[in-house]
Amino acid sequence: METLFSKQSKPLPARLIPNSFDEFVGQRHLVAPGKPLRKLVESNRLFSVIFYGPPGTGKTALARLIAKRVSGEFRELNAVMTTVQELKKVLGAGRRNLEVGRRTILFLDEIHRFNKAQQDALLPDLEEGNVILVGATTENPYFSLVPALRSRVKVYKFNPLSEEELKKLYRLAVSDSRGLPGFSVPDDVLDFLVRVSGGDGRRFLSLLEELYFLSDGEVPSMELAEEAVGEPSLKYSRGDEHYDVISAFIKSMRGSDPDAALYYLAKMLKAGEDPLFIARRIVIFASEDVGNADPQALWVAVSALHAVEKVGMPEAAINLAHAVIYLSLTLKSNAVYKSLRRALKDVESGIDLPVPEHLKTRSKKYKYPHDYPRHYVEQDYLSEKRKYYRPDGIGFEKELLKFWKWMRGEN
Repeated sequence: METLFSKQSKPLPARLIPNSFDEFVGQRHLVAPGKPLRKLVESNRLFSVIFYGPPGTGKTALARLIAKRVSGEFRELNAVMTTVQELKKVLGAGRRNLEVGRRTILFLDEIHRFNKAQQDALLPDLEEGNVILVGATTENPYFSLVPALRSRVKVYKFNPLSEEELKKLYRLAVSDSRGLPGFSVPDDVLDFLVRVSGGDGRRFLSLLEELYFLSDGEVPSMELAEEAVGEPSLKYSRGDEHYDVISAFIKSMRGSDPDAALYYLAKMLKAGEDPLFIARRIVIFASEDVGNADPQALWVAVSALHAVEKVGMPEAAINLAHAVIYLSLTLKSNAVYKSLRRALKDVESGIDLPVPEHLKTRSKKYKYPHDYPRHYVEQDYLSEKRKYYRPDGIGFEKELLKFWKWMRGEN
């Protein structure tokens, strides 16, 4: 019996590479009609770019779509396997192509894998316009790429695919002749696949294709989907449930209930939530809800974030739990958050206070605080008096208030 597998040798994500912007799923902020990147491609005036974002968000797909739309020779390299010598060959070909009026588009996947010497090798040819670079990376280019390279490219950020975008991929996969035509997945199974894919379109399509073969022509059940994925089903969609659980998580820490906060942490991790998303929320909480009542809380939260980045899952779950328990049980104050909001409200309302003359760069009238008793001297730092910071006096804020008064000789 001839099957789809015998007809198609490429995996489903590769078969569904879009042929046009209209087929491209996700990243509407980049590829929707009228957006700058799309206009540059459609007008055949593309400049060197870096695509930065999580796996499975369409970076390679968009690069290959660009290759079809922008005139010139398209060369594709992977930084993991490419040597400086191989790179220089491509760059040399780019120079020769330009001499005869032909452009070269170099797609360099995983560009963050290049060391400094390899990145530097790109610079002269990018500067002269001998090649148009399309780089793709899952690592933040502001950390992984040398400044000289970043200054020669435009960085475009790719976002994880939304629940609706993954479902759009599903509709495309089961209707396109290149995909799994006629395959039908029940709504609960589809929701499960969407959730465990975590915004990764490649993973979603791979899971969908695996389920197609395992179902052997039958309508796939939730039990089969859970077996295929190897994870239990949890009520945790990327829609309301996602926001409800993270809301309950934050409110449990704010309410000093470590048991509830730990439960929601465990639920999010088990459901496949991005641990970096959780860690970032913890860091925000440390300043917004704890603040200077316990300045150590921010260090604990940031350390948990670094642990997720450097240690990785599943071990970093312990680091997250460490931070959650600490933040749940420590003293709380939102004075920092409210103080910033007061300052932002003034700026956003158009209050534009000029810098006092004695604080300007070349002023000779500035009083250097370290030259005075207690390293403090009375002088104006704003051209009009404003009172933004209003401490609650909770925890360590009491000590800050005492120190503030001591500096000014009030006690």
